[in-house]
Amino acid sequence: MSQPVALFDIDGTLTTDNVWSGIMAYSAGRDDALRHAVTHAAFVGLNYPMLVPRALGLLSEARFRQVWSQRLGWYYRGFDEQQMHAMAEWVARTATAPLVRHDVLARLHAHLADGAPVALVSGAPAPFVAALARMWDVPHAIGSPVEMRDGRYTGRMTGLPCIDAQKAVYTRAHFAEQGIPVDYPASYAYADSYSDMGLFELVGHPVAVYPDRALKAMAVQRGWEIVGRGKDEQ
Repeated sequence: MSQPVALFDIDGTLTTDNVWSGIMAYSAGRDDALRHAVTHAAFVGLNYPMLVPRALGLLSEARFRQVWSQRLGWYYRGFDEQQMHAMAEWVARTATAPLVRHDVLARLHAHLADGAPVALVSGAPAPFVAALARMWDVPHAIGSPVEMRDGRYTGRMTGLPCIDAQKAVYTRAHFAEQGIPVDYPASYAYADSYSDMGLFELVGHPVAVYPDRALKAMAVQRGWEIVGRGKDEQ
């Protein structure tokens, strides 16, 4: 028998900042300062110039987010499983925990108390989504797939990032692999960005959380629930 689930985005929804900022902070605090400096310089040098064509509409938001997400793996390239675990736990418990939106986390806890399967669905690399799920006692973690070879992370992904329309693709695949039949029309999705439309359109109960301008307009037009003030009002 199928059952409703509750899906939660992380960046801007459960937290006020992005998981990737914690990844950068951890990398900067490691002993290997030269490695971080080279990695960070390459990441900034290649990614930040994309902000201009993005702002001018010459580069799509989807393409910008895809490239940004794929290159984030450079910060943990060469890590073994133990190193990744240490990094992911630090990012979750030291960098991200203080940024939580307690009103949204309360919604998550309410769904857990009701017995619904709850999942974090994020563009962050899967090990970091898993660490946040452990911290918040969430049973399902869906993130961008990462590649390992010979026991070490390569810094590459094994598929497309878990962003935009891919969030719905990965969500369906995850619950299918777990053998959990989902009643999507009765399910809930919480997110803050218009780019999460794929996730919203997957479920019957979309909830716009501290929405950006485009998402707020869509939520008002379609009569969706809105939690928190819009980003243009903060």
